[in-house]
Amino acid sequence: MLQGFKDIPRVVWLLAAGVFVNAVVSFTFVFVFLYLTGPRGLGAAQAGLVSGIGGVGLVAGNFTGGWYGDRFGHRRVLLAAATLGGLTLMAFPLLPAPLLFVAMPVAQYASGVIRAANSALVAVTVPEGGRRQAFALVRCASNGGFTLGPPLGALIATGLSYDWLFVADGLGTLFFALWTARVVPARGASRTASAAPDGGRGRGLAAELRARPALLVVLGAILVTDVVYRQQYSTFSVFLTDHGLDPRVFGLVIALNGGVILLLELPAAVALRERPALPVIGTGLVLVGAGYAALLLGAGIASAVVMMVLLSLGEILYKTTATAYVADEAPEHAVGRFQSLYAGISVSGVVIGPPLGGALYAAAPGLLWPLCAGLAAAAGAAVLWASARQRRHAARPAHETGSQPQAVAG
Repeated sequence: MLQGFKDIPRVVWLLAAGVFVNAVVSFTFVFVFLYLTGPRGLGAAQAGLVSGIGGVGLVAGNFTGGWYGDRFGHRRVLLAAATLGGLTLMAFPLLPAPLLFVAMPVAQYASGVIRAANSALVAVTVPEGGRRQAFALVRCASNGGFTLGPPLGALIATGLSYDWLFVADGLGTLFFALWTARVVPARGASRTASAAPDGGRGRGLAAELRARPALLVVLGAILVTDVVYRQQYSTFSVFLTDHGLDPRVFGLVIALNGGVILLLELPAAVALRERPALPVIGTGLVLVGAGYAALLLGAGIASAVVMMVLLSLGEILYKTTATAYVADEAPEHAVGRFQSLYAGISVSGVVIGPPLGGALYAAAPGLLWPLCAGLAAAAGAAVLWASARQRRHAARPAHETGSQPQAVAG
């Protein structure tokens, strides 16, 4: 398996190491609701509002981080965001409760910018053909850190205090800034806007997207699927509890997700690296739908495990492949903007999913899982349709497609 990763640049391996360390101490998102309703004494409604505003900040950061990177450089933007995020997190224990309504979205916004900038750095560092393995490596490092983080965070919260969670998370984010400054060269770390043929501006983002109809289908499918995918963190837990299953079952099933990804994502990236991206993405989305369809068999440990295994397999197929596909489709002057657009869409379910899923579950609980299964399956079918259409178009002679032979520059 390691043979498939031998061409990944050393800087990406070092970035992945920094991502792992930072992910280990990025446990505040797991405990933030307990922190707000416990030591900070906020009511559930206020804590929910703070968390919701933070989610909006996270999505906004993902949407804008790549835009900053295309203009100012992805390395520079990552360093600035990591410094801002780290200092904000470390200040949490010192802030009065009202300021948390400001600090939370600032910290989450910085986190979103870091995510988008890091993806753009990988995209511009790794040539086309090796990006799936590179993104799989970084995702594996992140998932490995998040697997270790929550148990460690629980020990810190109970052994010391919740305040130390934010101090540790902030220090980890500052470490990631220093580590990135050390391992990513200041020059040549990212393509700049000057690479565009018209002096940096290139076509607008809308025009670039219109020229790539299959990419538009993928982005729409990812948006729909992420709303469905995020139900595992909200309504799924309520569903299990309502059917008499201990909350520990939910914790174990969620842990299964991380275990499957850690075990299979890297081998899958190597095994499928030569396969066209669109069929792999479409199949992954269909598997997400099949996971939620498994819940139609009933609320039990077996159906919950089957659901999570299918969901995890789908995630392995579509998330890494879609990230690499968007990078491969991006024009050279807009790599960051394309990555930022994908990054924002791929976490939109954090904000959209819980309220939509919760409202439907409260009104008609029997409809939630069939709808989730149908939406994800339809999204996957749309991507598979786009793939088939693209293949048919490519197979037609030039005089039928209206394309003209390209002149060769002498």
